[in-house]
Parts: sequence; structure tokens; C-alpha cells
Amino acid sequence: MKDTLTLNAENKQTTSTNLVLLFIICFVGNMFGGVISTLMSVYLPTVVKELQGNKSDAQLNDISAFINSMFIFGWAAGGFLWGIIGDLTGRKTSLLLSIAGYALFTILTGQMNSWWGIVLCRFMSGFGMGGLLVLSFTLISEVWPEKSRAIFTGFLSISIPVGIFSAGLINYFVSSWRQAFMVGIIPLVIAIAGFWLTNESELWLSDHADKATLEKSTNHLLHAGNIRALLVGSLIFGTMLIGLWAIFSWMPTWIQSLSTTDADKEGGLSMMCLGMGGLTGGFLSGWVVNFMGLRRSLIMSFAVCAVLSFILFKTNSSFSAIIYAEIAILALFFGASQGILSLYIPLLFPTAIRASATGVCFNTGRLLTALAVLFVGVLVTALGGYGNSLFVFSLVFIIGLLAVLLIKNIQPDTHNQKN
Repeated sequence: MKDTLTLNAENKQTTSTNLVLLFIICFVGNMFGGVISTLMSVYLPTVVKELQGNKSDAQLNDISAFINSMFIFGWAAGGFLWGIIGDLTGRKTSLLLSIAGYALFTILTGQMNSWWGIVLCRFMSGFGMGGLLVLSFTLISEVWPEKSRAIFTGFLSISIPVGIFSAGLINYFVSSWRQAFMVGIIPLVIAIAGFWLTNESELWLSDHADKATLEKSTNHLLHAGNIRALLVGSLIFGTMLIGLWAIFSWMPTWIQSLSTTDADKEGGLSMMCLGMGGLTGGFLSGWVVNFMGLRRSLIMSFAVCAVLSFILFKTNSSFSAIIYAEIAILALFFGASQGILSLYIPLLFPTAIRASATGVCFNTGRLLTALAVLFVGVLVTALGGYGNSLFVFSLVFIIGLLAVLLIKNIQPDTHNQKN
């Protein structure tokens, strides 16, 4: 018979193995989510030409804005609804079904022969992706040991940017858009395997086994204390998201408006600085949280993003090499903020409503972002050019900073977690 020490060692090893497998599934699932979120953009001219014939640049821009907005709307809807499903039926099942959902509709996108079929599949792909983002961070926040939770949440936050980069590689090596969308087979297989390789959150199981806990008034989403946390979480996540999307979407065009030499090369290098800075910031965010604490880390992220946005968009009237450094520093804190917020927001809420509340916070700003994407051209004209438009959008960082500074007594619950 095995002694107690041997059994404890084996249980610890099993737990460690399960955690590693879960993290791999969450990381790879989000990475391929990043792939499919970008894949239509890189193949869009080819898809439009095949299904709708030749279009002018203006028509292509309108089509691109429409289909990207439909994907974001699907993402937001998925974030809201999958969060509720995750609270009711469990984290593991909901997580794996959301991965399988976006994977299946990615495969179907490549089989469509009508434009509206493409639009529907993109909406449903976004629907699955929205659920995955909410549920993966919620699950990691509940099962991961507190000592290294911030670090691995930071690692997970860079998975989507890695996927966006990977979409460019697929575009480089695969000429057929229909073949490219078959990449959905990989996350589909991962989701199926996950049912055997991962376990449900013990915190969620314990919470749902205790009827007294479930019946607590504070476990209702619309409880007064939770509404305040919802408003704060939605505000701080939404302001960072809106600023990030505006800058990411319009940066290449702004660079071209400044450049008088090699605009394509300078725009490409600027986006590389944006991408690498974001990846580095997300990777380092866990160590930043462990060193400074959650609230101070958030204050620093919003403050630096606000200051760097002013410097970048209001002090550069022509292109110079210093812009690369300014973009890289701004992106560094963009990336860090995503890791910090992904850790902070799920811990604002009790277990019984954590996924649904996180879904609300993650996606309220995304709805506003989707509306903005629909009217990019109108906004640029109304706000007086790309530089002014980007600066005005970056003022949302000040709103987020004020929210973090003024609201001190809503603190994440880092104790009722797995240690």
C-alpha cells in the first residue's frame, strides 16, 4: 500500500499536469482565435472578388468595415451569453464548446458560396471567440495557484497577438482562402480532446454544491454591490479597448499621412513595433503585478498610455525615427494592460456570477468599438484628420485612469481562490 506522502506527491503531479494541459488548451484556443479574427482581413480582396466581382477601393473599404463589425458584434454577443452559460453549466464544458463553435464556423466559412453565408459564419465565429476569451480567463483565475496566477494570465494575454501574427504566415504560405479557413480543424480537435484532458473548476463545483452559497443575494448579477463592480469593470476595460482598437486600426493610415518617402515600409515597421511591444507588455504583465500590485499597475498603464498618446499624435507633424520608439513604448503598456485587466476583472465578482459578469465587462466596450468601426471614414472627416482623431480617441485613457484613481474600495478577491 502506498504511504500518504507518495499519494500526496502523485496528486500534486496530477494537478500540475492538469493545469499545464488546461493552459495549453486555453493558449492554443485563443491563439487560433487570433488567427481567425484576422484571417478574413488578409484574404478579403480575394473573397470579395470571387463572390461579388471587382469592387472599387471605396466599396472594398465599406465591405471590410461591415464584415469586421459583424465579427465584433458576434464576439460581444458571445461574451455576454457564454458567460451566463458558464456560470450555469460549468467553466470547462462552456469553454470547450465555445472553441468548437468558432472552429466549426471557421471551417464552414471556407465552404460558403454566398456572401451572406460568409457574413453569418463570421458572426458565429466571433460568437464562439467571445465566449472563449471570457471563459478561459475566468477558469484560469479560479484554478491557478495564486503565487503564479498573474504571470500565467499575462502569458495567456499574448495568445491572440501570436495568432494575429500567425494569420500573416498562413496568408504567406497558403494562396487559397478556402484552404486557409480549414485551419479551424486544429482548434476543433483540441476542443474535443479537452473533454478528456481537463477538469472542471473545483471552486465552481464547490460553489454549486452548496445551495446556501448559491442562494446568497450577492450572487445575483443585479445586486447593488455587483452593479457597481460591473460599471467599474466595464468602464476601465472598455476605455482601454476603445483606445487600443482606434490606434491599432488607424495607425498605418496616420503613418502614411505623415510620410513623404517610403510610406509602406515605415507603416510596416510601425505595426511591427506595435505588435512586438504589445507581446512584450503582455508577457511581462504578471511580473509587473507581482511587483507593484493590481491597482498601481493599472494606474501606471492608463497614465503612460494617455501621456504617450499625446506625445505621439500631437508632437509629430512629420515622420521621424523617434515615432518607432514612441509606438513601441505605447504598445508595451497596451499589452501590459490586457494582462492586468484579464486578471483584475474576474476577481471583482463572486464565483456564482464570475463568468457572466466578466462577459459584461469585457464586451460592453466592444459593442461601442464595433459601432465605431462601422463609421471610421465619417469619424475621421468629422474630427479633422487621422492625427486629431486618434488623439481624441486616446482621451478615453484619462477616463479609465480617473476611474481607477477615484474608486478605491472595490478590490479584487484574491483570497477565495486556489492556492
